Amino acid sequence: MAARQKTDAAASGAGSAGVIAAPKPTNFTKEQELAAYRDMLEIRRFEERAGQLYGMGFIGGFCHLYIGQEAVVIGMQMCLKEGDQLITGYRDHGHMLAAGMSQRGVMAELTGRRGGLSKGKGGSMHMFSKEKNFYGGHGIVGAQVSLGTGLAFANRYRGNDNVALAYFGDGAANQGQVFESFNMASLWKLPCIYIIENNRYAMGTAVSRASAQTNFAARGAAFMIPGMQVDGMDVRAVHAAGEMAVKHCREGHGPFILEMLTYRYRGHSMSDPAKYRTKDEVQKMRSEHDPIEQVRERLLEKKWASEDDLKAIEKDIRDQVADAAEFAQSDPEPDATELYTDILL
Repeated sequence: MAARQKTDAAASGAGSAGVIAAPKPTNFTKEQELAAYRDMLEIRRFEERAGQLYGMGFIGGFCHLYIGQEAVVIGMQMCLKEGDQLITGYRDHGHMLAAGMSQRGVMAELTGRRGGLSKGKGGSMHMFSKEKNFYGGHGIVGAQVSLGTGLAFANRYRGNDNVALAYFGDGAANQGQVFESFNMASLWKLPCIYIIENNRYAMGTAVSRASAQTNFAARGAAFMIPGMQVDGMDVRAVHAAGEMAVKHCREGHGPFILEMLTYRYRGHSMSDPAKYRTKDEVQKMRSEHDPIEQVRERLLEKKWASEDDLKAIEKDIRDQVADAAEFAQSDPEPDATELYTDILL
C-alpha cells in the first residue's frame, strides 16, 4: 500500500519543500565591498534627507523610510542581470535607488514636481520605471505579490530566463492573495523570488502577536516552495542566498521564498512615533548589526579603504543627495491642465 502511494505521488508530480539552511555569506572582493558600501550609504542618506523634507512640509501624505534595511535590496540587486524585474510595496525609495532610478527623479516625485518619475502624480508609494524594470511602489498591502507573480508568468510565457523579485513585509505576508500567488507560481513553476522583509513589526504590531507561524520561510511548504531565512542585516548573507534563489528560478525549478530578518530604525511611517518598542532595542540593532557599519569595518580592517577614502565617498553621496533635494524643492509642480493625463479613466 505504501509503495502504491509513493508511486501515485511521483506520477502526480508531487514533491516536497521546506526551509533550507542559508549558505555561508559571500566572500566579497574589494570592489564588491566598496560598491555595497556606496549603494547602501546612498539609500541611507537619501532617506534621511527625505525625512527632513517631510518634516519641513515639502513631502505630503505618507512616507515610509527604508533606514536600516539597506542590505536586503542591495544584496539582491547584486545577483540580477539585465531584464530581471523588481516590484515592491510602499517602503520603496531604497528599491528605486538600488534599481538605478535617479535621485532627482525619486526626490522630485516625493515632493510632487514635474521632474518626478511619475510626473509628480504618484508620490512616495507610486513610482515606476519601465527602463529599469521597476514596476512600483504599491500602496495596497500585498498587491505587489500578485503583480510580481504576473511578471514571472510573462517571463515563463515568453520563454526567457528573466526572474521577477516581489518584495513584501511580514504584515503583508498574512494577506490572502499572497497564498493564491504562491499556489499559482508553484503550479506553473514561475520564476518568482518572494522576498519577505521581516522587520519585526507590521505597522506597530510585533510579528509574535499577529502571525501563528512566525517562520515566514516556511510559508510556502504547503505549495512545495522552498524557503530560507537570511540575515538581512548582512549584505554578504543576502547576496549568497540571492544567488541560490536566482539560480533556482533561472533553471526552471519554480518560485523561491527568502525571509530577510531585518530591522527598520524609524517608525512604520513618518507619522509613527514607534512607542511599541524600546529605544534600547533600536540602539542595540544600530550598534551591533548595522548593515553599513559592518561593511565599513571590513573595508578598514582589510585596508581596502582608508578613513579618508570613506569620507570622500560620504561627501560625494551627500552632495548628490543635496542636489536632488534642491531640485525637488525648486522644480515646478505639474500644471493643472495635466490633471487627467497619464490616468486610466
